[in-house]
Amino acid sequence: MTSTPTSNEIFIRGITRDGRTFRPSDWAERLAGVMAQFRPGGAKGPGGHISYSPWCVPTTLDGVKAVVVHRALKDHEPMAWDFVMGFAADNELQVIEACLIPDRP
Repeated sequence: MTSTPTSNEIFIRGITRDGRTFRPSDWAERLAGVMAQFRPGGAKGPGGHISYSPWCVPTTLDGVKAVVVHRALKDHEPMAWDFVMGFAADNELQVIEACLIPDRP
């Protein structure tokens, strides 16, 4: 039996399963930078890869570095999804299924 995802995002937190803070301290920005080319419509024009993809965004959750990965990445770029999820598994990072709620203006 397979379960249906209940959210559009996966959070990869910079805390390992045994509670250690993941290093280097800029890991989230590095991972999101590698994933910058994977975006709706692809990276377009010169410098199109310079901004983060909306499908893989670095952030901070409760003072801990994290990356928000949108499930659309899996549909559009399955190998990129596998890379990100493999990174989390290989480094024993916490993976949380959740929904990102924007801050109030």
